[in-house]
Amino acid sequence: MKKILVIGALGQIGSELTPEFNKRYGCDNVVVADVAYDKHGVVKDNAFEKIDVTDYNAIESAIKRHRIDTIINLAAILSAKGEQNPDLAWRINIDGLLNVIRLGVKYKLDRVMVPSSIAVFGPQSVLYNAPQETVLKPNTMYGITKVTGELLADYYFRNFGLDFRGIRYPGIISYKTPPGGGTTDYAVEIFYDALKHKKYTCFLSSEACLPMMYMPDCIRGTIMLLEADRSKLQHHGNYNLGAMSFTPEILAAEIRKHIPEFEISYKPDFRREIAKYWPASVDDSSARAEWGWAPQWDLPATVADMLKEVAKKVN
Repeated sequence: MKKILVIGALGQIGSELTPEFNKRYGCDNVVVADVAYDKHGVVKDNAFEKIDVTDYNAIESAIKRHRIDTIINLAAILSAKGEQNPDLAWRINIDGLLNVIRLGVKYKLDRVMVPSSIAVFGPQSVLYNAPQETVLKPNTMYGITKVTGELLADYYFRNFGLDFRGIRYPGIISYKTPPGGGTTDYAVEIFYDALKHKKYTCFLSSEACLPMMYMPDCIRGTIMLLEADRSKLQHHGNYNLGAMSFTPEILAAEIRKHIPEFEISYKPDFRREIAKYWPASVDDSSARAEWGWAPQWDLPATVADMLKEVAKKVN
């Protein structure tokens, strides 16, 4: 890897991944792109390209102009928004992905990384300690697009030699950038309401147990897989990655250790039906064995740090 293009760089993950790339590879070697201009200077140290991932020519132009050899494609419509606009989810998540893949093959890119998600699991999957290999028949458009992406990763690796890597991200908890329309967004929103109002109304039910991860672990895991020795990888676009699992009630109880008066209530909406068929936990033994993954953040440490950092923003 010599020159990296991050597409979707202004989103929840990209806005924190890019600064880590800058530290590791140097700002001059990281080009960032998004469909919107960087009005707030989130990635002000990098060359910026305004790119819609569905625009093949715009991506190709950036590859040629900056001599890109690695693409991280973070552009996606997430689960909740995907159910509200499935056609858009397909265009961004699949048509955009195919643009990146075709250009990766055409320009013989060193590697391509595109996130997958726990949304690939569905009603027929094993949902406790969900294995790396299991039945994947999701019932959401977001999940369908992510399964399709995983299959494309295997296909283009086998048939074209494209080094395509991806992680099935769990719910990501962070404080720097707001989440973008996912089913696990409550695990970010709850901290703001706890500090502002001492109460929160959750759109999932109290027993909805889902895998979660704090952003520092997400960034570290992403970089670990990106840099991993290709010869040791038995999988490509579909690594399970675990850190912690909890329900809204368990998270609320941990917050009460810091804010005793905090109250949580429940008003489940359509996102509860999405979460019902996502795993409560995942088996990430392949990631551990093949590239050394191990999480560093647990729930108590995550809650303490989130409350500290969100308090700075709220105040």
